[in-house]
Amino acid sequence: MAFSDLVAALLGVSAYAPRKGYGPEIDDRSVERIRETLGGNLALQPTTQIRWYLAELESAQFQADAGDMMPAAQLWRAMRRDGVITGLMGTLTSGLVRLPKKFYGSAETVSALKARNGSRSVFDDMCPPSELALLAADGKALGVAVAELVPVAGRDFPVLVRLEPEFLRYRWIENRWYYNSVAGLLPIEPGDGRWVLHTPGGRIAPWLAGLWPALGRSFINKEHALLHRSNYSAKLANPARVAYAPQGADEKERDRFFKRLMAWGINTVFALPPGWEVKLLESKGEGTKIFQEEIDTCDREIAISIAGQVVTVDGGAGFQNSDIHRTIRSDIVKDVADQLAYTVNTQVVPPYVGKRWGSSAIAEAACLEWDISRPKDLKAEAESLGSAAEAIDSLRDVLAKYGRELDVDELTTRFAIPIKNDIDGDGVPDASGEASPEGAVLQ
Repeated sequence: MAFSDLVAALLGVSAYAPRKGYGPEIDDRSVERIRETLGGNLALQPTTQIRWYLAELESAQFQADAGDMMPAAQLWRAMRRDGVITGLMGTLTSGLVRLPKKFYGSAETVSALKARNGSRSVFDDMCPPSELALLAADGKALGVAVAELVPVAGRDFPVLVRLEPEFLRYRWIENRWYYNSVAGLLPIEPGDGRWVLHTPGGRIAPWLAGLWPALGRSFINKEHALLHRSNYSAKLANPARVAYAPQGADEKERDRFFKRLMAWGINTVFALPPGWEVKLLESKGEGTKIFQEEIDTCDREIAISIAGQVVTVDGGAGFQNSDIHRTIRSDIVKDVADQLAYTVNTQVVPPYVGKRWGSSAIAEAACLEWDISRPKDLKAEAESLGSAAEAIDSLRDVLAKYGRELDVDELTTRFAIPIKNDIDGDGVPDASGEASPEGAVLQ
């Protein structure tokens, strides 16, 4: 079977999907020549929009439904300057990719990916954590993300480079994604060894499952509330100065004193004749409460959208990897981890394995899984395994008295006890000696 057919089967590509898109391929010589003249960049220069309005959010939704991700991606990039959005999304994605990793599959491919190069591994060199975190963030926010596996001179594996998602285009009539690059529209072939298309939002219209409509509304309302609050505070920062003139003062005296009042600066001193008085007219400042309530409401919706709960973002412990389980709801962490691992296992690792060992090795290629277990859960699991071991010994001795034999395979399956070379998870070691070691953890 050809490599492209193996990849299509691995990705579950529909039999109705078109095999080839319109335009040049990413590795076409004409595309490479254009990239060489531009320093290797594939993406066009992004367009920055600072001020956003709700009408533009609605327009972005219409354009996304037509397959144009530019406005939605530009809004997502603008949202990253919000502290709450950046903090929570960073905790979710950057914290996730730095959790322990487990590799399963043939011992040869697992050991190759885990091979150390100083403080890093081959997998980390091929998929830098920062790029994976950006890819996961785009996928969570937009429902779709894109990256390129860029060849590297001097080594036999590429490096994953996340691309700006604002240049993604989806053609409904073709059921195909394109990338608007420096060389024009390029058809995206996920899993071909160059393109990586991350679609945690689903295969059809993934942008509908992204967080950007909810986050965008809160972000826009919060930005306007912050500006209004700052404007309100700036106007009332300098209280009004009021001069009280005695009843018998003439117009010249009042005018002369008014000019002195206008020149009021730092450490100004007035010598007031009897009957004259100077006061400050200060506002109670309660008008800012409505703006603060709007900001708090938006922050609450942002926190619920990303973390699944209302959390306290203090900029300290909440941003540590060990605290990701407290800050982000565990099922959301698991969901993002599984989606990112699926993309890596189907579009990044197979081309690497196929190039090094041939297409026949893809069937038993290494598979990645992020271990999101909490430390206290790991402790409880270890204690339960110890109790299970004691119970097995006790049951074996008791059953031996009655001439019965304990079914160890059934117990290992029921209590999920890891068995070496058990690929199918039935508690029995498989016949092949090429199976993975017992889910070794890569720190």
